[in-house]
Amino acid sequence: MKIVSYIRVSTAQQGSSGLGLEAQTAAIDAYTAAHGAETVGAFIEIESGKNNSRPELQKAIKAARICGARLVIAKLDRLSRSASFLLNLRDAGVDFVAVDMPDANAMTVGIMAIVAENEAKAISDRTKQALQAAKARGTALGNPNGADALRRARKGNGASVAVTKQRADARAHDLADVLEAIGPGSLRYIAAELNRRGIKTARGGKWHATSVKNLQARLPA
Repeated sequence: MKIVSYIRVSTAQQGSSGLGLEAQTAAIDAYTAAHGAETVGAFIEIESGKNNSRPELQKAIKAARICGARLVIAKLDRLSRSASFLLNLRDAGVDFVAVDMPDANAMTVGIMAIVAENEAKAISDRTKQALQAAKARGTALGNPNGADALRRARKGNGASVAVTKQRADARAHDLADVLEAIGPGSLRYIAAELNRRGIKTARGGKWHATSVKNLQARLPA
């Protein structure tokens, strides 16, 4: 089994017991040894303040997709309140595991993201309602979030289709450099080269002329 590791630390946490770089590295090393895995990529995210861009996470996801590897995260608990991180993880389209939360999967991470998002929204809503109440000197009746919830539910199916397309486009982008390295050739030749290099399709299968054609169609001319 191939793995790509992802560690997240902050300058403040670097030396803290159980949260620093050394502790997380040791946890991933133990996981790798226990599963007889081969590490094909290692990424460390150093965050500070409210930095949520997480470029190293995107690099780790890309590497896992290209290599057909499992994304191994050292610690998920400290990130479980970040909806953006959890949604990135859920929509990545790669197999992943968190060493500290081994039962986490795409479904549970999605639920955690909803909870984190709702918590953040609830705080914002309470602040707005308190300001409105003070301004109007009264209490508004009804649920101001009901319409928003209904609209979000209606967008669910469309969002699912969008995520699927996003994953396919991301996969094509990941492999653009690989296709350039292979060079020109027939669809069958390119498929054979991708298979020879051990690169899987987005669904984890082998390449054929049709799948190569679909891949090329997603790349800019």
